[in-house]
Amino acid sequence: MEHVITAEEAGMRLRDVLRRVMGVSYSAMKSAKWDGRITLDGVVTPVDAFVRQGQLLAIRFAPNAPAYALKPWDVPLLIPYEDEHLYVIDKPAPMASQSSAKHPDDTLENALYAHLGCPADFVYRPVNRLDKGTSGLMIVAKDGHTQHLLQKLLHSDDFARTYLAVVEGHLPQRQGVVDAPIAKEDAASIRRLVHKDGKPSVTHYEVLLETARRSLVQLRLETGRTHQIRVHMAHLGCPVCGDFLYGTELPELPGRFALHSHALTLTHPMTMEGLRIVSPLPEALRALLD
Repeated sequence: MEHVITAEEAGMRLRDVLRRVMGVSYSAMKSAKWDGRITLDGVVTPVDAFVRQGQLLAIRFAPNAPAYALKPWDVPLLIPYEDEHLYVIDKPAPMASQSSAKHPDDTLENALYAHLGCPADFVYRPVNRLDKGTSGLMIVAKDGHTQHLLQKLLHSDDFARTYLAVVEGHLPQRQGVVDAPIAKEDAASIRRLVHKDGKPSVTHYEVLLETARRSLVQLRLETGRTHQIRVHMAHLGCPVCGDFLYGTELPELPGRFALHSHALTLTHPMTMEGLRIVSPLPEALRALLD
């Protein structure tokens, strides 16, 4: 990654240009510093050095870590957008986002590994994660720097995520804001609940359609707490359909619930271009509104 020092940046310390101007993470800068991968005009330079206008500042990021024990899972993947920096993947449900002790070989991580042909230098770098039972758009970065920049954009105007949910019943207003702190129920549980001592949690919602028993709701997150939409909808008395933790499981939604990551709107951190990717509501969720 390279950057030509501007007149405004002249006199700054090299580390400040890397961190504030180029957006390099502290850990990546520290690693590159010790390995001699930071140069000014081709010469390895300490990060506390002062820079001059017109100098070429370059940093080489560490190569991917060696392959680890990951099993490929050969299932079809829908990738509506890809460039040299990232993938946008339309994750089906039920599918876990990342491998774990409970899901060592049937996750999006395993599926992407297989899709890419099991490369020896594969490293999985998800930017946003979805619950196993939630479908829709997820971003996976191709390198650590892009992942770092994208994660800094989460919950900002430069990275907006819109969800669709089919919920039980009818919300109190056609649109509104749920501003209700969320806390963990207890140390042994994965459940969350609205609690005055919880972390600030804000969800914006708009009702798009109502049927006799259910509603289609569009939601935008201002914060990103675990299970935030599910907890807030249940808090309003309208749990997400099929939600086994906060509502009632539905046989027509085996292993999943009616929550879908519908749209991503972001400023690409490397190209600075605007991106908007949309995934339509899955038919299984649409059928709940018939």
